[in-house]
Amino acid sequence: MASEETPTPTMAPPTAPSSAPTETAESSAAHGASRTWAVRLVTVGIVLAALNLRPAITSLGALLEEVRDGLGMSGSVAGLLTSVPPLCFAVFGVMAPRLARRFGASAVVCAGMVAITAGLIIRPYAGNTVGFLVASALALMGIAVSNVLMPVIVKRWFPDRVGSMTGLYSMALAAGTSVAAAATVPMTSALGGSWQTGLAVWAALGAAAVLPWLALTRMKSAAPAEPVRVTAASAPADGAGLRITRSRTAWALAVFFGLQATAAYITMGWMPQIFRDSGVSASTAGVLLAVTMVMGVPLGFVIPRVAARLPSQGPMVIALGVCGLAGYAGLYLAPASGAWAWAILLGISNCSFPLALTMVGMRARTGAGVAKLSAFAQSTGYLISIPGPLLIGVLNEATGNWSVPIALMAALMVPQIVIGVLAGRNRTIEDEATAAAPAS
Repeated sequence: MASEETPTPTMAPPTAPSSAPTETAESSAAHGASRTWAVRLVTVGIVLAALNLRPAITSLGALLEEVRDGLGMSGSVAGLLTSVPPLCFAVFGVMAPRLARRFGASAVVCAGMVAITAGLIIRPYAGNTVGFLVASALALMGIAVSNVLMPVIVKRWFPDRVGSMTGLYSMALAAGTSVAAAATVPMTSALGGSWQTGLAVWAALGAAAVLPWLALTRMKSAAPAEPVRVTAASAPADGAGLRITRSRTAWALAVFFGLQATAAYITMGWMPQIFRDSGVSASTAGVLLAVTMVMGVPLGFVIPRVAARLPSQGPMVIALGVCGLAGYAGLYLAPASGAWAWAILLGISNCSFPLALTMVGMRARTGAGVAKLSAFAQSTGYLISIPGPLLIGVLNEATGNWSVPIALMAALMVPQIVIGVLAGRNRTIEDEATAAAPAS
């Protein structure tokens, strides 16, 4: 797909004169006003939802040492804790399209924001590791369904602005991620030094995100209808019969998503500890993680807009991968002396996430196709990413240093680049699935 789509106007069939033109005009004006407010609410809702999709993870990364001491966790259990996010995203994300068909996407995202809020309130005070993990899973379940449905909502409400709205969403997500990473340690100190309070305070942001989505669930009449595009090779508009596993692009995008998620969750879960073990203070390590995450604010807005205008996203995949390799090399050779440079390079590399989201929106023609591709790519991808953070913790505990874990991170960047180039080719899953279908 070359650029962001602009809907082609079609000529409406003639209609019979209305016997009540004034009533019709008033009804049309009311619907138009309702639609305008709904679009504004969706925009606000997307931004607030995006702000909530990472603080549950990065706030924990900033206080991981305190949480380990408070709950008596070993390095292996802490590694398991950093693997919980992708596990939950894989398990619960696949349920999102089915839930959205039954209850509506807005209602499911609203429930997701409620789950995030409840999980963040409960987990610091659970009292033991098992309770902490269960409450974390509740928050991550809310994040999982929202992760999958955001590209669907963007495609449905803004079909002619997929790149710009994905950029807005990605920018807000990066802002929430970086603010949580930078502010958690100083906020914890300001609130009395308790890590429980420092983690629980982020529930307030989740509560704020519930409000616009709750309003949208009551404005169903303003929601846009799913566009139906009839072509010789297209799948049904509701996605029935689309065998996504027949698409090589879907598989490539899923693996690319998994490898970039592996890098991202290792970074969010372990990078502050890597810096702290090299002699950097806890507060500075949190700020360094924030620098890594904040790179996604400007780049998360720019990258989707640029990617949506390119026929192939392969060159962008390569550029981001090279930055990652350079960042890991620096982290291996001089983690403390060049810490700021490595944080910036790894932050640029982590912008593979908004690029992957943009490709999800571009590799399918319809909202139904995007829903299936988003669920498949994210659930499969997060499943692939589960062993990474856990393995990093095990390797660090076994070797007593970070040399081997960092070498593994760098090695994984090579297949990420190769698979990403394949996922970025100009084609759609509907065409591939239809071409692979057996002749009847």
